[in-house]
Order: sequence, then C-alpha cells, then structure tokens
Amino acid sequence: MDVRAQGWYRDPYGVHEDRYFSAGTPTKLVRDNGQESYDPLPDCPLPDGDLIPAQSAGSEAEPWSDLERADQPEPTPVWLRITVSAVRCVA
Repeated sequence: MDVRAQGWYRDPYGVHEDRYFSAGTPTKLVRDNGQESYDPLPDCPLPDGDLIPAQSAGSEAEPWSDLERADQPEPTPVWLRITVSAVRCVA
C-alpha cells in the first residue's frame, strides 16, 4: 500500500518551521511560530530523507484538530455547533 504524507511536517527545505503536505506533495502552506502563511516552494527538488511530523498547533483539549481533513466525518454536525450569537441576520 502506498502511504503518502498528509498534514503538517517539519519543512524539509529548512525555510520555515513546518510545511503542509497533501497526498505526499509539499504545498505552499507554511507555518512559523504557529502562524500560517503562503510561500511558494523553493526552486529545488525535495531533499532526500524521512519527513518529520510537526507538532500539532491544535488546542490543548484537541491537539489533533489541525490535522483533521475536511472530508472526515464530524462527531457533531456543524449546524448543531452554531450558536445563536454567531448567526447574523440581514434585514
């Protein structure tokens, strides 16, 4: 079975702290000091070696939260998590 990197890993290029990988491919999404931003990939091949998973930037209660994929089933449907104070009506 071919397993491909998905999620945050230490930036193998050494430019940023972490870089997001999708289906085994590095992306322009990077993270430094917990702040996400975009930076194009360096104009060089991916360095050889094993990828090192990055520590999660999720909350203490849910440290894995930044590693969840959008297509994962939610334990609680989003419409049940919306509070009345978060809903804004346009007149």
